[in-house]
Amino acid sequence: MSNPHFSEISFDALNLAKPLIQGIQDAGFTVCTPIQALTLPLLLAGKDVAGQAQTGTGKTAAFLLATMQYLLRDLGIEQGQQPRALILAPTRELAIQIKKDAQLLGRHTGLRSVVVYGGANYRKQRHLLEQGCDILIGTPGRLIDYYKQQIFDFKKVQVVVLDEADRMFDLGFIRDIRYILRRLPPPHKRLGMLFSATLSLRVTELAYEHMNNPRLVQTESQKVTADKIKERVYFPANEEKIPLLLALLKRLAPQHAIVFVNTKYAAEQVWGYLEGNGFKAALLSGDVPQGKRQRLLKEFQEGSYPILVATDVAARGLHIPTVTHVFNYDLPQDPEDYVHRIGRTARAGASGSAVSFACEDYAFSLPDIEEYIGHKLAPFSVDDEALSIPKQPISLPPRDNRNLRKGGHRSRQKKKDSRKGGV
Repeated sequence: MSNPHFSEISFDALNLAKPLIQGIQDAGFTVCTPIQALTLPLLLAGKDVAGQAQTGTGKTAAFLLATMQYLLRDLGIEQGQQPRALILAPTRELAIQIKKDAQLLGRHTGLRSVVVYGGANYRKQRHLLEQGCDILIGTPGRLIDYYKQQIFDFKKVQVVVLDEADRMFDLGFIRDIRYILRRLPPPHKRLGMLFSATLSLRVTELAYEHMNNPRLVQTESQKVTADKIKERVYFPANEEKIPLLLALLKRLAPQHAIVFVNTKYAAEQVWGYLEGNGFKAALLSGDVPQGKRQRLLKEFQEGSYPILVATDVAARGLHIPTVTHVFNYDLPQDPEDYVHRIGRTARAGASGSAVSFACEDYAFSLPDIEEYIGHKLAPFSVDDEALSIPKQPISLPPRDNRNLRKGGHRSRQKKKDSRKGGV
């Protein structure tokens, strides 16, 4: 029986350059996912593509392989100076993940990639950029900053990728995106790729305006959630949410779980109750300094913390294959955020569970979510026996509300990330 999460097309059949085949083997890939099977033949033939795919289906590998193959065709061009490929991402986490994937897949190509993003390492990133690169990956604000300082230019860009285009609109980056796209070589002189979880009207308009007759590619039906995610919803009163979460964590014993909340205050409250009741958890919200954020995510991925409590800053750009459960402690107010949250589990064909709480404050979001995803969430009743009184939450460490006590005093952030500098 065929696996719906993979196609019948092998990477060996795509006539990719030998260094890329070696990188694919290093990554352990053999057969294309549906989005890769649909887009790579078009891209390798030099056709622009606007693709819609669920998160975790392999679109990053698709556009990286197409980008590197395109660059490897022109070995006569001076390499490693001005960027020849530009990849735009809405968040720093996604940009960093793309860079990691580029290093893995491009290990044998000799192509140099650099990532830049807002919120950290300004001088270090500038220094790396000054040394030159073939592939430049970044968030819009930081890219424009360095461009205006003439650290690099767009004149030699042969490939441009816009990843998670719908999120670019959501985060208010569209003016920055248009600023960048209008300074690139014209569409007919470069290969263009756009990927998005949803090909809405505004996304397709952007594609047709700045790409060369792009082919629209959509996987399967227009279903926006993965088949292997088991979704359920509870309807607790506000005071029942903490006891219910603790009971479910105890009952389900997830190996890796992300608990999503809507506000920093709720994140701190949930984290405190988890720690106070014997659940080791990490805490991530938007004002965490970049260095600490990366350390937290690394320790979560390595299993030092089985639970991550997070605001929507973690809903995009995370690729942690071992996440088994996602808990929407607060229902998101944007239906698209629900899709991206639960997409943190069931990665690349694995199975996972998504548990949502439709409480007194956020239950009004449920009809919009169900309409957007095209199906009802399975309702579950709150088990009165499970709602035992929890122990008191522990307090957040003074001057450090991020759950990492080691490392000493935390310096204050003098400047919060601007919206243009990355989320």
